[in-house]
Amino acid sequence: MEDFSECKVLVVDDSEFNLNVLAKTLADECEVKTAHGGESAIRMVESDPPDLILLDIMMPEMNGYEVCSRLKSDARTRDIPIVFLTAMDEAENRKKGFELGAVDYITKPFDRLELLTKVSTHLSLLLSRRELAKFKEK
Repeated sequence: MEDFSECKVLVVDDSEFNLNVLAKTLADECEVKTAHGGESAIRMVESDPPDLILLDIMMPEMNGYEVCSRLKSDARTRDIPIVFLTAMDEAENRKKGFELGAVDYITKPFDRLELLTKVSTHLSLLLSRRELAKFKEK
């Protein structure tokens, strides 16, 4: 298994309970930061961009779709992979998320193994893209 200890994952949810459970689940794999809502997430991403974002959709003030849209429209943040983590499992919601630029979905309540596997997969893809970019620069 790859070493993701240097990778930063931002978990965004309006539920303190969900943030704590997700942070504990991922803590052995990578560096985890949490944001309690969309505005906070955008500020954190702009000041210290993560390698991956796990983003809830249903949040007050600014929902996950809006957060995703804003991040994907900014050249500085558009390449950060976003995985929606949500109870909204309908195909229409998934389609909307993918159209906005999300790379994956994890349905709540989440399965620990699925979460770890998908986070690992997307971090691995990110590291591979970075290696390829370095190779192309040479």
